[in-house]
Amino acid sequence: MFDILNKYKKHGHFFFNPTDLLDEVCTAPDDRDGVYVVYELKNGRVTLVHIGSSGEKIPDYAIKEGLLGLKTAIISGTESEWKNPRRERWPVKMLSENIDALDIYWWVTYNGNNYSGDHPEDIKRSLMRFHKAMFGEAPAWNKRWLK
Repeated sequence: MFDILNKYKKHGHFFFNPTDLLDEVCTAPDDRDGVYVVYELKNGRVTLVHIGSSGEKIPDYAIKEGLLGLKTAIISGTESEWKNPRRERWPVKMLSENIDALDIYWWVTYNGNNYSGDHPEDIKRSLMRFHKAMFGEAPAWNKRWLK
């Protein structure tokens, strides 16, 4: 669905069940930044529910210090409406919403200190615009992101 991601050579995915420890099953690197896409598997259906990225863009196109790593963004990140990290929130959400598993895909788009590649926030914005153009709305867990 997101052909824009085909150019990134370092990528992967993993499944997360509500009884798993996200820290243990996450295969994303913690020394590179990029984007990730979360699909829920529920009642035999697969639905894209979240688009995320690691790193915060600062004016000189760099990644703000202290926010590096896809793995950290996936397992420890929070959204404004939820204060606890995803490693705690996702299992509870999955159990309460009868989600069987999450299938999480990730791509390294930004190559660390040499500032080469595409900034994760720029790619996330592109993916969000594409999703909204196709489906008329943001993914369910990104609803506050696009109005």
